[in-house]
Amino acid sequence: MSTVGAPARPTPRVVRAGFAPVKGTRHQAYDAVTLSRLGPVGDRAWCLVDVDRRRVLRTVQHPSLVAVAAVTSPDGLTLTLPSGAVAAGPVVPSGAPLTCDYWGRPVALDLLDGPHAALLSAHLGTSVRLAAAPPGGVVYAGAVTLVSTGTLHALASRTGLAVDDLAARFRPTFVVEADEPHAEDAWVGAEVDLGPARVRVTSRVPRCAVVDLDPVTGERGGGVLAALATYRPRGATGDLLLGVDAEVVVPGTVTPSPHF
Repeated sequence: MSTVGAPARPTPRVVRAGFAPVKGTRHQAYDAVTLSRLGPVGDRAWCLVDVDRRRVLRTVQHPSLVAVAAVTSPDGLTLTLPSGAVAAGPVVPSGAPLTCDYWGRPVALDLLDGPHAALLSAHLGTSVRLAAAPPGGVVYAGAVTLVSTGTLHALASRTGLAVDDLAARFRPTFVVEADEPHAEDAWVGAEVDLGPARVRVTSRVPRCAVVDLDPVTGERGGGVLAALATYRPRGATGDLLLGVDAEVVVPGTVTPSPHF
């Protein structure tokens, strides 16, 4: 089949890659992120649950989660609070499965033992358990999200916030280089090369109040949603749109070349 006249597939340079190993905790930047067919390997591999209510905790309802730094290693998981308090150790399967509600759909989880639940329960002021989630099990929409540098620079000029601060607030899997603000909007329906990997962009991302949380302290402020409301469109549910969701077409390891 002829490809004459077909638009070139976007091949933006990746300048930041990241995810949160524990859902809702601080979005961490990584030197490389491996994409499987189901999404970034290790992304939201664990979550916190309210066992009595059988619910996965949501960041928008527990904003102080953002202040928790989660780091994985061969020895297990280390959680660090802003106070300096630390819980470190292996995550041990308890042998107790639990099906919880996540945004109206059931997700099968495995409760874990270890020192982490006690630290997080004290931090959040409510009893929680750490649980292992299946790949993509506690992901709200697309497995992969993209935001461009042009988009972040445009918003930085409107909010006075630093570009790297905004990158952490929006929690994209990848920040990609593009001069034009919101260039990624035009990629919906297209395939995009990210180094050796390839994704298919499916939709624009609706944004909630989480983007108004400081990505280090979890404190509310910054006026990001208010700034978006002055110039960005809204989706079908009324949420402001920024960045795009995508699904993995070709797995691979994506290594960013940092440069904002």
